[in-house]
Amino acid sequence: MRLSELVDRYDDELRTADYADVDASANGLQVGPPDGDVEHVAFAVDAAAETIEAAAEAGADVLVTHHGLVWGGLDRVTGREYGRIEPLVENDLALYVSHLPLDGHQELGNAAGVADVLDLVDRSPFGEVGPEHVGTIGRAVDPFSVDELADLLETELEHDGEFVQVLDFGPDTVEDVAVLTGSGSDWLDEAVDAGADALVTGEGKQKVYHEAKEAGINVFLAGHYATETFGVRSLQALADEWGLETTYVEHPTGL
Repeated sequence: MRLSELVDRYDDELRTADYADVDASANGLQVGPPDGDVEHVAFAVDAAAETIEAAAEAGADVLVTHHGLVWGGLDRVTGREYGRIEPLVENDLALYVSHLPLDGHQELGNAAGVADVLDLVDRSPFGEVGPEHVGTIGRAVDPFSVDELADLLETELEHDGEFVQVLDFGPDTVEDVAVLTGSGSDWLDEAVDAGADALVTGEGKQKVYHEAKEAGINVFLAGHYATETFGVRSLQALADEWGLETTYVEHPTGL
């Protein structure tokens, strides 16, 4: 498959262009010639020195990540930036990135993956960013206790030993759940307005403790990395369907 075809397929499925004005990430092909060939695709949550090196060692032609290298422009390729881009160029390894489009996709995205784990139904888009959404909200088939929901997140997500932090300021029984992965605590008020009993996200800011307590909502901080493995795993499944060789590079941060 040509790299340009792979990029077009992902861009079309993820509606990459629709997020161009609301995402600091330069989504799509960040490094590489579009006229290259692709037989082997590697996938990782983060484009970092170790994941890039692992993809190169696996013989991949392109690395697909959720967090890329370019955020709001790239002024100089020196220091850490050079250290990451150099092995991409030296190994003829392209880099494709999908940040908010992969958060917001209601079937392939990160929030959708967490919602699948929780078996949420009656889902709808959640987490407004301009005209787009970066999360999902749904209802549990069988309501959870707070402890049951925390245990399920700890068991099913790739935590690498860290624990789910719970701000249990909401109802003892959790039925309506808003999910916005990564650093999603800024959407707490939207979760409250939507009638959610809980917000599941990756990490929280200091202020979310007081906001959650004052609003009477449960917040589950399940890990930034742990909540954002689902999207790239879904893109890997697509590449498998397209007949490409794939490799998943696990590199949990514990955060």
